Amino acid sequence: MRLVNHERNVMDLRTTPVHLGLGSSAKPVEGFSWDPEVLQAYSAAVSADGAEGRMVMIFDGDGPGDHWESHPAGDELVVCLSGSVTVTRDMDGVSDRVVLGPGEATVNPAGVWHVVDMVGPTSLLAITATLGTDHRPRTDPRRTESAGTPSPEEGP
Repeated sequence: MRLVNHERNVMDLRTTPVHLGLGSSAKPVEGFSWDPEVLQAYSAAVSADGAEGRMVMIFDGDGPGDHWESHPAGDELVVCLSGSVTVTRDMDGVSDRVVLGPGEATVNPAGVWHVVDMVGPTSLLAITATLGTDHRPRTDPRRTESAGTPSPEEGP
């Protein structure tokens, strides 16, 4: 995994997310994957951006999400590009659901646990404050505990 400076070629946001950092920088993240080692390397590479750093990525899918996530460092913008998606948020133990169609968006507030369910083939654009992002399995009944990706402070 490496951040690329001054990329001028076409990139696919499905496989190569872009990190938005301090100074209005935009750097493609080559070799990105959801592997824990790559996530730790990404966290370390962008740690200087702190809570201001954002990842921009497109997700394609179909069906229910398999995990809850929370972004304590900042809000997350979720935009439905095609298909339909239901975003469910845990608002102090109460489920808050928002259904999005093409061109519609919602904001997941900082620190709020949420899950995304795609209805049929769907494409989403997410702009996420990644610092300290945490995940827990969808089957986990716990509301406040987590089992997730280490933040840069927890990395090697």
